[in-house]
Amino acid sequence: MKLVTAIIKPFKLDDAREALSDIGVQGLTVTEVKGFGRQKGHTELYRGAEYVVDFLPKSKLEVAVADDKVDEVIEAIAKATNTGKIGDGKIFVTELVNVMRIRTGETGVDAL
Repeated sequence: MKLVTAIIKPFKLDDAREALSDIGVQGLTVTEVKGFGRQKGHTELYRGAEYVVDFLPKSKLEVAVADDKVDEVIEAIAKATNTGKIGDGKIFVTELVNVMRIRTGETGVDAL
């Protein structure tokens, strides 16, 4: 089992959710986060004063999937969120040692 974590632009969240739903992903977790990469923030003008925004708003998606679905999930997220511009985000894949569904006590892939 793997945990696929994607940091994406917030306005692409619905596109990513639809793409994952289309390939049969049944659940995901979304968190509003802030950060920066190569974008390094930007400057904004507010009431005549210029200030630097170091941390940009992003959305963090987390999807737990079986090993055989990982490539399909990565491809779906990448296609749905790609704008071709800096700041599109990143996708991370980490190993899940175990998963347990609290309600039923199911573990492993059955709990996904």
